[in-house]
Amino acid sequence: MATTNAGPHLFWITSRAAGTAALVLASLAVCLGLLMSTRLLKRFGGPDLRVAHEALSLATLVAIAIHGLALLGDQFLHPSFADISVPFASSYKTWWTTLGIVSGWSLAALGLSYYARARIGQDRWRTLHRFTALAWLMGLAHTLGEGTDAGQTWFLVMIGAVAVPALLLLVWRMSGLGQRRTPARPQPSQALMEARS
Repeated sequence: MATTNAGPHLFWITSRAAGTAALVLASLAVCLGLLMSTRLLKRFGGPDLRVAHEALSLATLVAIAIHGLALLGDQFLHPSFADISVPFASSYKTWWTTLGIVSGWSLAALGLSYYARARIGQDRWRTLHRFTALAWLMGLAHTLGEGTDAGQTWFLVMIGAVAVPALLLLVWRMSGLGQRRTPARPQPSQALMEARS
């Protein structure tokens, strides 16, 4: 029985696994967030998914941090802290790396803004939070453009299983079909308006 020594590749394997986990978790969080922002769950009396959405979002941020920090120990790339945290600093696949860095920082800022809703204001926070889908799309592009496993069938099937539903929900939401509708304010009748004047 042949054994392989994972030692020289341990940091790279860890980063690769954490990156995959981050994309799966982020895709699930985006799915739940989009479902919560639509009429779909309310129509069918669905459960309140806020706690699950929050847990998935925080788990995504942890996986992103591990994905980046594990690369600091990689013996092939030898990246600096700036290479994994500052856009355009890395010379390795600069565009795709930058897309991942911007996505990671954006997801962190937008996700953690949840805890500052009282200061930001609920309406302003909701407007900001909509950009989470864009940050997720950048992470998806980073994975498909730079990911080691991006050309592997097993990887594409696994990512497709969570990313395609999120993409479909995003298109549905952006089309306006899935938006919650607030009841229109009743307009006073003409007779009432004349009586008031």
